[in-house]
Amino acid sequence: MMGRIKKIIGSVMLVASLLTIMTTDVIAKTSSSLTVSPPNQEIILMPGEVYEGSIVVANPNGAENDLEYSVSIGSFSQKQSEGGVDDYGTVDTDTVLPYNQMMEWIKLGKENGVISPNQSDKIPFTITVPEDAAAGGQYATILVQDDTKMGDNSNGNIAIESKVRIASIIYAEVAGETREEGAIISNNIPTFSLSNKLEASSIVKNNGNVHTNAEYILQVWPLFSDEEICTNEESAGKSLIMPETEKYHIESCDLPVVGIFKAKQTVKIFGETSITEKTVIVCPAWLLFLIIFGLTAIIIYFVARAKARKAERRSAE
Repeated sequence: MMGRIKKIIGSVMLVASLLTIMTTDVIAKTSSSLTVSPPNQEIILMPGEVYEGSIVVANPNGAENDLEYSVSIGSFSQKQSEGGVDDYGTVDTDTVLPYNQMMEWIKLGKENGVISPNQSDKIPFTITVPEDAAAGGQYATILVQDDTKMGDNSNGNIAIESKVRIASIIYAEVAGETREEGAIISNNIPTFSLSNKLEASSIVKNNGNVHTNAEYILQVWPLFSDEEICTNEESAGKSLIMPETEKYHIESCDLPVVGIFKAKQTVKIFGETSITEKTVIVCPAWLLFLIIFGLTAIIIYFVARAKARKAERRSAE
């Protein structure tokens, strides 16, 4: 009986070892070294013109195998923030919206290829802008997919395609009468922080028909001093906001572990400015616990002492 159990355990361990080796091998072989440049480009388009551009696909230094790739065109939009949640970075390359018509205007000069290690391919493209193209933002992605097959079917292994896709984003503005309108929905600085990382939040909406960068400046001073502890005034935080979307944003700075400070956040979009100023108390959780514990202990002490005195008076009577 014991011999049979040992055999079963040995078989299970052997299978587990083989699965581990196979899994590691697949992960190593399916990792992609594909790079695409530029990662994004901003261009101005004129109605009726043909714009010529290009991207570069590379199989960079350190790669061991040839890289097979294919190129396609996708849309580009970003999910709106909802309820103060920073989910704006969720990118959609499949849904076609009014601001994604440009994907129909793009023609690729090359749709697939093979690149040797340390080499690159230039992929030309043209954008034929319709005469009646509406003024405003247009957005698309040039998607490059790694189609390299991994594995060797000759010895029974299954060939695997890595299916890694990288996008080069085109932010275009069709010349004409554009609408630049924005709204600052919220601009908040917390009054109390349990950590020394102060986080100021805001929600900004782009009501226009072109993309723009919102600007965020966070400044903090000691309560009784004008010497700034931290500021990004010289290099303000910026975030790109697509047309007709909202974006939740956080600016942060590191402060001393404990203290009372003055904080100011300035948010700007399309010429509109919002300023919020707050007095901020920074107190770590452990210190807050000690303070509460100490106050509770003091209260209990005085209550107990009062009861003891009352009992003494009754005994004396």
